[in-house]
Amino acid sequence: MATTAARAGNRNVIFLVIVAALGYFVDIYDLLIFSIVRVESLKGIGITNPADITSSGTFIINVQMFGLLLGGIVWGIVGDKMGRIKVLFGSILLYSIANFANGFVQDVNTYAAVRFFAGIGLAGELGAGITLVSETMSKENRGYGTMIVAVVGLFGAVLANIVAKNFGWQNAYFVGGGLGLLLLLLRAGTFESGMFKDAEKSDVSRGNFLSLFTDRKRFLKYVYCIFLGAPLWFVVGILVTLSPEFGIALKAKDVLSAGDGVLYTYIGISVGDLAAGLLAQATRSRRLTMLVFLLISVVSVAIYLTSTGMDSTKFLWICFFMGCTVGYWATFVTIASEQFGTNLRATVTTTVPNFVRGALIPITWAFLYFKGEFGMINAGFIMMGILTAISLFSLSQLKETFGKDLNYIDEFI
Repeated sequence: MATTAARAGNRNVIFLVIVAALGYFVDIYDLLIFSIVRVESLKGIGITNPADITSSGTFIINVQMFGLLLGGIVWGIVGDKMGRIKVLFGSILLYSIANFANGFVQDVNTYAAVRFFAGIGLAGELGAGITLVSETMSKENRGYGTMIVAVVGLFGAVLANIVAKNFGWQNAYFVGGGLGLLLLLLRAGTFESGMFKDAEKSDVSRGNFLSLFTDRKRFLKYVYCIFLGAPLWFVVGILVTLSPEFGIALKAKDVLSAGDGVLYTYIGISVGDLAAGLLAQATRSRRLTMLVFLLISVVSVAIYLTSTGMDSTKFLWICFFMGCTVGYWATFVTIASEQFGTNLRATVTTTVPNFVRGALIPITWAFLYFKGEFGMINAGFIMMGILTAISLFSLSQLKETFGKDLNYIDEFI
């Protein structure tokens, strides 16, 4: 009987990891589809001037990131108050509908508005999935689970690029919406976290987002978790997304494709996530893993920003390498998840990665300021240096959490 129950439990865990991985796959597809079809879709609605394409694209991506920021708070609170499963269903439904609507937009403001709601929906997927996997698997092996989620999920960028290239930007959005609805059916077989069920039975305050700001120690820990992932999103959101513009500044031999750059960067991130997960398991240290990846990411960005006269082939290899060096997404989100108790875990795990994504707004403002003062290439160096320094300091302030028992709650005074 015990053996049968154990096998059933293992099957449930495996199913949960698979579903979470596929969910993140669709999440990444829909999250990055605008970066991939930015130029084509804006031209499709009548924006043809290169400067207008850059400014309109920046506006839309910032609106989407604001949606992620707001959605992270909403879904995080829902996850701790009502359960992780409800977040998965609600968020998938919202971003699926939004992606269908995206295929019909005809002007920049409508485009931005729809991406805002898509951003809100996309904000819930990763945090709820990582929280479920972290709370369901054993403390020794949960790193493997979150690693699998990230590695499989990040290949959503590959599919997004393939669909956009072969079927056009409108169909790329329709496919994203369809994948979300299919995922919704698959999610019907998932189960709630046992740790959440235990916390639900108690009188403890759950999903109290403001409690993250009322205690200095808790607040700083939360902020450090956010700062930890900032360089990754700078690489994806600025260096790769604006690669056509960087190509001009670097006097590239070919026109650099942001879509292809995103594709190869995310293949690299998948490889990096696999390597980071295995390194963390081998060294039993997530902090050491983050340190290694943060340092080598500086090297990869320096190579990119000094590759004057590169052709498109070299560009793609550099994007792959940069992706590998910032492939610590799963490790970074797992660190955040392990820092807080069950009554705040979904809130933190959902808001932290979305605050990192939302940080692209001030990062973009700072980059554009430095660009105006020092030029595009120097601005890239300055921003990467600042963000890496902040991340390294934040890492030094966080405790090692590998193998930490997560079945506890955060007490509020």
